[in-house]
Amino acid sequence: MSFFATEYGFEDARFVGVQNYVRLGSDRFFRTAISNTVWFTILATVAEVALGLALALLVNRRFPGRAVVITLLIAPFVLSTMVVTAIWSAWFHYDYGYLNNVVAAVGLDRVAWLSSPRIALYSIVLVDVWQTVPFVFLILLAGLQSIDKEIYEAARMDGAGPVHVLMTVTIPLLMPHIALAALLRSIDSFKIFDKVFALTGGGPGQSTETLSVYLYRLGFKFSEIGMASAVAMIMVVLAGMLACIYAAKILKEGRNA
Repeated sequence: MSFFATEYGFEDARFVGVQNYVRLGSDRFFRTAISNTVWFTILATVAEVALGLALALLVNRRFPGRAVVITLLIAPFVLSTMVVTAIWSAWFHYDYGYLNNVVAAVGLDRVAWLSSPRIALYSIVLVDVWQTVPFVFLILLAGLQSIDKEIYEAARMDGAGPVHVLMTVTIPLLMPHIALAALLRSIDSFKIFDKVFALTGGGPGQSTETLSVYLYRLGFKFSEIGMASAVAMIMVVLAGMLACIYAAKILKEGRNA
């Protein structure tokens, strides 16, 4: 359908070739949506992998109450997205929100978390990080627990300190799990829709409009089904490229094993 001009389906469709793609290339709203999507994906993926790794390293040892800590850490991930956005929408409220009450308590000006074009996208990144860091944490914790303890013992016998062990033993052995977590989170972040739609609807202006929200607006508000299908195909190709990069890495490691 991306090669047709249509508002409903194939009954009224008119073949236009690549015209829909050409129109997208000249649409500044499409370019802004791509920029927002890429920036969101980079920020969310890097933050989630970094925080997930830090939490996994902290919890990857025996201590009293460890089971309770793990349960609390994964709690945000088991909540539905609508519940999460409802919680954060209340926390982000300019006058009564928890975050602005804290900000005001320390003598700073209140922040327009969702109504400022400069801050809104970062606020949604914060929500996504809060909900999905537990997912990355579980993947990396499982990876840490699969590393043979004898490797650590050998490194310590050779005089390696904690930092040296982390950088030369733990991180290299954990790289397949880190790559997997990064791939899954980057693809999921790339197609982000629900949090943006629930919190800002793509606004203010177009400051938080991602490709998925732009596709929704084209297809379901303006009935530009052909254009929306072209956006969907572009998203499939870009997400497929990410998956191919990871697959190539896995195949390379398999040949070198």
